[in-house]
Amino acid sequence: MTTVVYPARKIITMNPMQAEATHVAVRDGRVLGVGDLAELASWGPYTLDERFKDKVLMPGLIEGHCHLKEGSMWDMHYLGWFDRRDPLGKVWAGLRSMDAVVERLTQVDANMTAQGKPATEPLLAWGFDPIYFGGERMTVDHLDRASATRPIVIAHANGHLMNVNSAMLKLAEITAENEVEGVVKFKGGAQSGEPTGELQEPAAMFLVIRKIGTAGLLAPMTEAGVASFAALACMQGVTTATDLVNKLTPHDCTVLENVLSNDACSVRILPAFQAFHGTHGAALGAEHVNSLMPRNSDRLRYGLVKMMLDGSIQGFSSRMRWPGHFNGEPNGIWVTSPEQFEADFETYHRAGLQIHTHTNGDEASEVAINAIERILARAPRADHRHTLQHGQMIDAPMFRRMASLGLCANLFANHLWYWGDQHYEMTMGPDRANRLDACGSALAAGVPLAIHSDAPVTPLGPIFTAWCAVNRITPKGRLLGESERLSVPQALHAITLGAAWTLKLDHEIGSIECGKRADFCVLEDDPLTVDPALLKDVRVWGTVLSGRVFEARKV
Repeated sequence: MTTVVYPARKIITMNPMQAEATHVAVRDGRVLGVGDLAELASWGPYTLDERFKDKVLMPGLIEGHCHLKEGSMWDMHYLGWFDRRDPLGKVWAGLRSMDAVVERLTQVDANMTAQGKPATEPLLAWGFDPIYFGGERMTVDHLDRASATRPIVIAHANGHLMNVNSAMLKLAEITAENEVEGVVKFKGGAQSGEPTGELQEPAAMFLVIRKIGTAGLLAPMTEAGVASFAALACMQGVTTATDLVNKLTPHDCTVLENVLSNDACSVRILPAFQAFHGTHGAALGAEHVNSLMPRNSDRLRYGLVKMMLDGSIQGFSSRMRWPGHFNGEPNGIWVTSPEQFEADFETYHRAGLQIHTHTNGDEASEVAINAIERILARAPRADHRHTLQHGQMIDAPMFRRMASLGLCANLFANHLWYWGDQHYEMTMGPDRANRLDACGSALAAGVPLAIHSDAPVTPLGPIFTAWCAVNRITPKGRLLGESERLSVPQALHAITLGAAWTLKLDHEIGSIECGKRADFCVLEDDPLTVDPALLKDVRVWGTVLSGRVFEARKV
């Protein structure tokens, strides 16, 4: 048994019983001990590895809500508002006007034609969000300027909406007679009643997906894509991440098991079974997930279930309580009906599985809490740790109820930066925007808290997410809810031990202490001493996963 001792400039353990140290000893992929060199030497012979002597170590960062397609979405064309770095380190410039979006699509279409790709091959793009364009919605009129013959499909940044051109409408057989909920139609004018090309939520988007295949728009589950995700995770100090929507088909499981069985893979993945608009009933779904769990390994952990209630706040498809949307838009869409949600949730709960529920609007969060309260009365279960994901409009009374029910919260703190101004001005109004992602209220109520990026909705990067929760600043310089700010130590807890708790892995990861996995985030800077306003600029050197060292790709 070889013991390696790593000295560091500082070790931030996240263990309140021993908050800092100078050395950590690793044996068999686990932390043997934490302290000074003399204390660790008492374990016997060791090898001193000084590669981190000038670095800061903290527990490997944990992304409790993201998606592996962050690695493979880049096979499509990026149309986002913000500049964005791809897994190879290239920065793609954001597009700040509808004309710029059309221009990029026009160029892509020309390139596809020059490469000999037939006009029937769809042009797929992602990352678009119309909320930044002053309320102007994209329609077929915009996209037909790029091409009226090649089908064009654009996935919105939030993943809940898409836009298509007239060629794709024709291919998908979407006409004025279509009554599927979420097919948006023109109101007034010569095109009144005709589809605009905007499709909201799964039922409407499925009309397109059934024609082009999920391997197109939704990003395929490929070994290369998972490997790209792992490289990106290493660049951001992430050692454990979720894939919080996965159908767990035989193909998906084979890809995951092939990639994650390789010692060169630098990340641990927890894929969550997609328990909404899927092919399994709840009973079969629960049986399927439980049947996979014996195949768990250090780097692959089956056992999570993902459910959904509503849609996206900035996409105006979330479910909101009175007084509704600030700009008067109608209330959103139930992705799963409340009745079906309660029935299915109870089935998964009784099967002993942990359920992570997507709720964005406050009505959806309240419906979820009410349903779970009834289920727990019928089927009590200790330490279930069911988690509300996003929960952006949860208020203090709801957090108090969550605490009494043993529920966790994983809040989408990145919204404060990416859509905070839009929520203030368009979706919620000032009062509710000031309690957006109310991390302070969650902790005050005693709710276990994690925070997340929902990558690829926003870029993977827990340190940036922590910066959002600490500063609560918008691009226009607004401070949204000073009383809801986290301290830097609280934010670091939310991306380590807090996230580990919501995944039922706090006994293995989330802190640097004896017996836990030797998972470290290796930093060039000390997040506890930098100006909190500069927390997002803390540099990541790489990671250590179960004792294996991975230096991040330099960009």
